Amino acid sequence: MGRPVIHWELLSKDPAKLSDFYEKVFAWKIQHFPEMNYRVVETGGQGGINGGIMQPKHEEPWPGNMTFYIDVDDLADYRKRIIAAGGKILVEEQEVPGMGAFSLFTDPEGRMMGLWKQAKKQ
Repeated sequence: MGRPVIHWELLSKDPAKLSDFYEKVFAWKIQHFPEMNYRVVETGGQGGINGGIMQPKHEEPWPGNMTFYIDVDDLADYRKRIIAAGGKILVEEQEVPGMGAFSLFTDPEGRMMGLWKQAKKQ
């Protein structure tokens, strides 16, 4: 049996700005804990994976980069939200036959992320 993903973290030069982006686009609840220099992210929804946003104490480069896919109900609507909040669209929409469709975008710091829309069951 595999091990599930239970948390994620985004390393950021400007955690406040990045948090604002994800709150605006996806309505995530982000709580700042200044004493820990950490923001806890609650993505909401049933089965969602929560995470955190932080600014490392050491200078870049920071090891690794991540891409994860965010479940949405309308790819076009979320692409508009991303652009309005300062992100960029890399892939408008690509179908994965029999499974769904995705779009790729970058947040204001250039981090690539994905949007996923599950195919309707017939």
